Amino acid sequence: MNKKQIFTRSVITVAIAVASSQTMAAGFQLNAQSATGLGRAFSGDGVIADNASTMAKNPASMALFDAPALSLGVIAINTDVHVKNTETAMTIGNHTLPSTAIADASIGGTSYAPNIYYIQPINDKFSVGASLYSNFGTKTEFKEGYKADLFGGLTDVKSVNLGLSAAYRINQHFSVGGGLDIIHGSGKLQRGNAQALNIDADGIALGYNLGAIYEYNQNNRFGLSYRYSPTLKAKGDIDYKGDNLSNEKLIMPLPDMVEFSGFNKLNDKFAVHYSVQWIRWSEFDNLATTGDSFTKAYQWQDSWHYSVGGTYYLNNDWTLRAGYMHDTSAQGKLTSISVPDSDRNWLSGGFSYHLDSKSTIDFGLTYLIGEDVKVNETQPLLPGVSTSVAATTRANAWLYGLQYSRSF
Repeated sequence: MNKKQIFTRSVITVAIAVASSQTMAAGFQLNAQSATGLGRAFSGDGVIADNASTMAKNPASMALFDAPALSLGVIAINTDVHVKNTETAMTIGNHTLPSTAIADASIGGTSYAPNIYYIQPINDKFSVGASLYSNFGTKTEFKEGYKADLFGGLTDVKSVNLGLSAAYRINQHFSVGGGLDIIHGSGKLQRGNAQALNIDADGIALGYNLGAIYEYNQNNRFGLSYRYSPTLKAKGDIDYKGDNLSNEKLIMPLPDMVEFSGFNKLNDKFAVHYSVQWIRWSEFDNLATTGDSFTKAYQWQDSWHYSVGGTYYLNNDWTLRAGYMHDTSAQGKLTSISVPDSDRNWLSGGFSYHLDSKSTIDFGLTYLIGEDVKVNETQPLLPGVSTSVAATTRANAWLYGLQYSRSF
């Protein structure tokens, strides 16, 4: 058991789907591009252009900079995940044995998502940039000896995105941009006390992003961006029910994303901003190896993020911001105790402190509120024999962001 190439933008989703012998859906998808964006629930992030991190949402926003800009920071993601009202049962043929209750479990954890961005204007028309940030980082872990360890276990996944982008200002109103995404993902997965499945995986995949911005004037602008995520053929070692599938490749279709953002500065003190993002999770309808030794179909659905926020320019030293986001679950009828998913609400706040005219410290805080979800999963053991688990899951999270930005 060594490595398996896997993951791209939906690292957690892919990992969990591989980690179980039953169908699973999308997992925890969290934004973690910048502390500034975190403080406004990422509303309007693709067009506000208050620091270099804006390029993570829309590459065309680099054209709004007339001087080199650097941003670097980290976001801590602390998940509070509970699995309760849990029962397991075994089915032999058409007969289901009496169920057994299992103690409640807390499977949350803390992950860190660092980021760095740099934008370099070449002239008044053309800009280039580079970025390094995490698309995802989280951890859920059931305690050793958990009675339903075929459904729970360890899930520890991370992704890092290296972006290379360019933007061009067509005129005073229109700008366009595009970039290449080089994505590295890694994960550790254990199921069935590491006897049913044990993976320590990493890999690289390529995607791209495109964007456009319309500026009515410097106080009112709108942007549209598109991110392509490829169908990945991953190669590596997988221990699955005692079988080694390293001679096959894992085929994984990954979701594309489209986002619209707006920014309107109403006066010298206050601005509003908003975003709508569509994620094409329905692309992820099946997971299989090239030799069909492992194949599972599952029912995903497209999801949406809706966010709105406001920025208050208190004085030359302090900028205050707040935001709200609602995002819809990517899971449909098929759910999981290892990566609970539901519709979620974000409550966000943050501030910037301007050290001087060129340097800024940003802080962002978000409380992510999930919902109770009924889960039913079944795991085949032998021909005609299976085990199942029924539970209620709920996943909340706190996100904390700290960032330093500077223009030159």
